[in-house]
Amino acid sequence: MNIIDLHCDALMKLQEANGALRFADSPELHTNKTRLQTGQIKVQCFAIFIEPYLKGDQKFQVALEQIDYFYKEVLGRNPDMVHIKEWSDFDRLKIGQIGAMLTLEGVDAIGNDLAKLHILYQLGVRSIGLTWNQANLAADGAGEPRGAGLTLFGKEIVEFNNEHQILTDVSHLSDKGIWEVIELAKYPIASHSNARALCQHPRNLTDEQAKALFAKGGMIHVVYHPPFVKEAGEVSIADLVKHIDHFCSLGGLRQIGLGSDFDGISMFVKGLEDASKSQNLINELLKNFKEEEVRGFAFENFLNHRPGIGS
Repeated sequence: MNIIDLHCDALMKLQEANGALRFADSPELHTNKTRLQTGQIKVQCFAIFIEPYLKGDQKFQVALEQIDYFYKEVLGRNPDMVHIKEWSDFDRLKIGQIGAMLTLEGVDAIGNDLAKLHILYQLGVRSIGLTWNQANLAADGAGEPRGAGLTLFGKEIVEFNNEHQILTDVSHLSDKGIWEVIELAKYPIASHSNARALCQHPRNLTDEQAKALFAKGGMIHVVYHPPFVKEAGEVSIADLVKHIDHFCSLGGLRQIGLGSDFDGISMFVKGLEDASKSQNLINELLKNFKEEEVRGFAFENFLNHRPGIGS
């Protein structure tokens, strides 16, 4: 069954390896093309992620370097990888092709310069999270003890996203920031988050946040990172499925998707160690849900809720 995966960090690995990895088949990449093909990933979203220890004047350059690897290594060397720049491009993918879409995980790279964000948009970024775990000039992240929400600049970014039909991703925001994005954003989404009711982690969503996202027409894409799935012990695919079932109980049956976080994690759900194992999750879901519902989680829910399509 085809899958749309809203989050991976392969570009960071490619950039940090400085040309030593091949997207086609390097085993260091959880989401290399061979593994995407085996796991029936039809669309993979590639995050631009900037390490927080980098100096401010380096961050935009690193973002551009990651995009360069996207264009030259992911797309340039693999003609069956197709760049998704418009929401209608999903409908034009042919058999044997894999769609690739750029996302931005935290706006640290742009400083306080919206012109830089416009450049990233022109290069293909179609989903933007305001923060990673720390605070920046746009908002506080989930790991910031202060717990503040969006700054005036952060609200300008949400307005920019609304104007350009860009998703505003809440997955790394503080609780206050999540609520403000739900209020302000036309296209809110959680690209890789689970249910806090099942696993008490600040990166997960409360039931109230999840229900508000669903009411706004937003999607929640569950993440495979074990600390976000279960608080202790070995984590199974069945444990991950419990989060999907919980979100369904909150009214999200048609608004749940998948966001692996592959290449950004070093711990794994048993049986979900890389993209090639993705059908193991589909098979487990088919034990618990109707095939039509599983198709929704895998790809159809996202297609039905992308900007410009419907809510």
